[in-house]
Amino acid sequence: MKYTTETLTRRQKEIYDFLRDQQALLSTAPTLDELCNMLGVRSRGSLHKHIQALTDAGLIEPAEKKQRGIRLTNQEIEQENELPFLGRIAAGNPIEAIEIPESIEVPQMLRSNGQCYVLQIRGDSMIDDGIFDGDWVVIEKREQARNGEIVVALIEGREATLKRIEQCPSEVILYPANSSMKPMHFSPTQVQIQGVVVGQMRSYK
Repeated sequence: MKYTTETLTRRQKEIYDFLRDQQALLSTAPTLDELCNMLGVRSRGSLHKHIQALTDAGLIEPAEKKQRGIRLTNQEIEQENELPFLGRIAAGNPIEAIEIPESIEVPQMLRSNGQCYVLQIRGDSMIDDGIFDGDWVVIEKREQARNGEIVVALIEGREATLKRIEQCPSEVILYPANSSMKPMHFSPTQVQIQGVVVGQMRSYK
């Protein structure tokens, strides 16, 4: 039987998620016996069947390739380091953030524990905060933010911009980090928060 991540059983999914979460914490990949102890599984044979299903799904390296234990395939490891790249966003006058079907590699230290995605900056309104045209920002997907956080703000459901936010009962103010630009004032119903900046990347090429 050919498995996919969608057709894994609950137990197989638990084992896969455990290996994925532990890969950065373990210095070496666990053996089958070590994995039994970690998961509290008494039957080695039962666990072996689940491991075989994960191997068939292409999520775990085949047994003949395992030299130090049970590990995810290189493809799975690479995918774990990638986040969706959802297009470009203005740090200036609002422009539309266009979703495109790509992904980009992002180190774990630059992301949060929440659901994240990446946008590329267009414009210079956030340069005083060190966010420049062409930079990539890692966004934690959120619908709420604390005052002072840098957010992705969707204005009137059409245009997205990256600004520092201040929220009052009767007004939302989006502040640029550029002394030559003025704050943008909106009613609370005009602004929808789509995420908060948690990381940043830059290329010097």
